[in-house]
Amino acid sequence: MEFNDITYKVRKGAAWITINREKVMNAFRADTVEEMVQAFRLADIDPEVGAIVLAGAGERAFCTGGDQSTHKGKYIGRGVVGIPIEELHTAIREARVPVIARVQGYAIGGGNVLATLCDMTIASDKAIFGQVGPKVGSVDPGWGTAYLSRIVGEKKAREIWYMCRRYTAQEAMQMGLVNAVVPHDQLDATVEAWCAELLERSPTALALAKRSFNADSDNIRGIGNMGLQALALYYQSDEAKEGTQAYLEKRKPNFRAKMAK
Repeated sequence: MEFNDITYKVRKGAAWITINREKVMNAFRADTVEEMVQAFRLADIDPEVGAIVLAGAGERAFCTGGDQSTHKGKYIGRGVVGIPIEELHTAIREARVPVIARVQGYAIGGGNVLATLCDMTIASDKAIFGQVGPKVGSVDPGWGTAYLSRIVGEKKAREIWYMCRRYTAQEAMQMGLVNAVVPHDQLDATVEAWCAELLERSPTALALAKRSFNADSDNIRGIGNMGLQALALYYQSDEAKEGTQAYLEKRKPNFRAKMAK
């Protein structure tokens, strides 16, 4: 299968799915997400695959979320908000094998949500985590908020979303968002070592463990589906469009001036 926005490789029993949009800091568009969904499904049906690695090309970014430059206020494509992000989140959650996020740089916005959703996250000491949604007129009303609060606690999750600050890899590990932080030049070797360990484990036991973990938080899926329906309506508002326009014009948004009276 050929891809344009990502690369897909299986090496030593691990499938590496890499967002290959380095020029835009691996921000995703509808096509990118479509390809990632296909790649996860491809890995999931391959009996030789015992782990999946989600990565971003280059040195600067793992993923910086949705590519604001590809649309004027809304995405073009499939899904509730015009992009099949629900399907991608489901693909990560329902893959029968553990998914490891390899974070070498910025994991911001939707990229931070992807790293949160992966079973485990290994970060370079140069990695930076954070949210940006309320700064650009967006939010993740499901996994990115409700599930994040299970990982880092409600107080910290609210800070992450309300304040839109940046956190170092060490800070992310202290709050439970990251499993391990390693020197930048040892990131790939560490990820490969973790994959090798997973491949020594019982595949059935791992699949059962993953499904058991998921069962406890699967109610968030329903919350997220409802939230995305509301988000689709919000994206049509002047307030949300102001966030996109301000980002493209490289200025501070004036959300309150655009709020419905």
